[in-house]
Amino acid sequence: MVSIDIVYEGNLICRAQHGPSGKFLSTDAPVDNGGKGAEFSPTDLVATALGSCLLTIIGLVAQRNQLDIRGAKVHVEKEMASSPNRRIGSLKTIVAFPPGNNLSLDDRKKLENAAKLCPVKQSLHPDVQIDIEFVYPE
Repeated sequence: MVSIDIVYEGNLICRAQHGPSGKFLSTDAPVDNGGKGAEFSPTDLVATALGSCLLTIIGLVAQRNQLDIRGAKVHVEKEMASSPNRRIGSLKTIVAFPPGNNLSLDDRKKLENAAKLCPVKQSLHPDVQIDIEFVYPE
C-alpha cells in the first residue's frame, strides 16, 4: 500500500505528498477549465502515468533480457472529450527506441507485448482510446 496526502491550496492548486519518499508535486486546473495551467493538471498526470508506466514495464523486460534501451522515450498526446462528461478521450503514445541497440524482431515483440500489459493502461476505462506506436531506429 502507498499513501498519498493531498491538500487544496486554493486557486485550483493542489499539493500532493508521496508517503514513501516525502516528495511533493502540485497540480493546477488547465486554462480551458478555469485554471492557470501553471502545473500538470490531474488528467496530465494520468497521461504522464501511462507514459512512465510503459517505459518502466519495457525497462523491466529489457533488464530481464539483457537489452540496453537507455534513452528510450515516450511522447504522449492527451485529448480531452466533453461528451457526455469532461474526461480523457484519447492518449496517443509514441515509444521511440534509441539508435544503436539493434533489437531483434523477437526482442521487439517481447517489449511491445509488455507495454500492452502496462498496469496503468489496464486500469483506464475502456472508453479511453489508447494508441501505442513503436518506433525503432533504422
